[in-house]
Amino acid sequence: MTPFSILDLAPIVEGGTATQAFRNSLDLAQHAERWGYNRYWLAEHHNMPAVASAATAVVIAHVAGGTSTIRVGAGGIMLPNHAPLVIAEQFGTLDALFPGRIDLGLGRAPGSDQITALALRRAPNVDSFPQDVQELIAFLREPAPGQRVKAVPGAGSQVPIWILGSSLYGATLAAELGLPFAFASHFAPAQLMPALEIYRTRFQRTSIGREPLERPYVMPGISIIAADTDDEARRLFTSHQQVFLALRRGQLGPVPPPVDPDRFEAALTPLERAELGHVFSAAIVGSPATVQQGVTEFLEKTNADELIVSGQIYDHTARLRSFEIVSNVRSRLTGRDRQTEWRHEPIKI
Repeated sequence: MTPFSILDLAPIVEGGTATQAFRNSLDLAQHAERWGYNRYWLAEHHNMPAVASAATAVVIAHVAGGTSTIRVGAGGIMLPNHAPLVIAEQFGTLDALFPGRIDLGLGRAPGSDQITALALRRAPNVDSFPQDVQELIAFLREPAPGQRVKAVPGAGSQVPIWILGSSLYGATLAAELGLPFAFASHFAPAQLMPALEIYRTRFQRTSIGREPLERPYVMPGISIIAADTDDEARRLFTSHQQVFLALRRGQLGPVPPPVDPDRFEAALTPLERAELGHVFSAAIVGSPATVQQGVTEFLEKTNADELIVSGQIYDHTARLRSFEIVSNVRSRLTGRDRQTEWRHEPIKI
């Protein structure tokens, strides 16, 4: 049975607030726990009006505190923005608060533009990423004799480390360190298969991780927008597409409401149409039957050990319905057709 997980950006929608975004994320996580999702990860981004999860460790604590069994973690922490000791302390604290439920995915990108990265008050150095990863892991281990600087809390914790990637670099590093690997095929699909090949063929079992892997473990990210009909899913997907175009145009804003998909596509320039087609070439958008076919083909293509699903949807009720459909698809793929009883009360702010 392939586990399914969720990647959340705590989206701030037009007319909404960060407060509402955090309440919606917790609500989705609570539903995801009941629906059988394995993990609920939040991503670090900065200076993006559509993303509320900049203080990622704080939001993880909010979500973990409102759930009881689902794993909660970072997908990921952009390590060049931080001193490894600080991250070890933050995630050591989370592990002490929620033992055995916290994951730490590490990325090499800044999660922002260069000006914002400098405003974080640490000149990012992506070249030191492998050393920073190993330094962080060392802080999370039992302290060595005579070690003067320790992560308190953090030293001796149980936090699993993942390497995230959207290129071949992350795949190579994850293989060399013998760590689980999550690939961002939800926005870098062209590199997916070469990255998986490199990771699997070069994987080395090491003693770096808390619990060394016996074999490679891959979790690709995939965008899925599901609804009761293909037409409705296409309409919902336009919010996600608009967010991407705003990023490309430098016109950042909250997640916009969906629009008519035919009119949206007609208004695109040829370059924009090509960019959207490339970035979302692995996206699955449609009804339950369409999603089931797409997920089946993606799993057959990648032989993934786990999937992590993302999707920017403006309306929270539609967002819940999308992830419920994905959960039911997973159940059907495992031979257990479990239709959940779904009720949702609107969140009051």
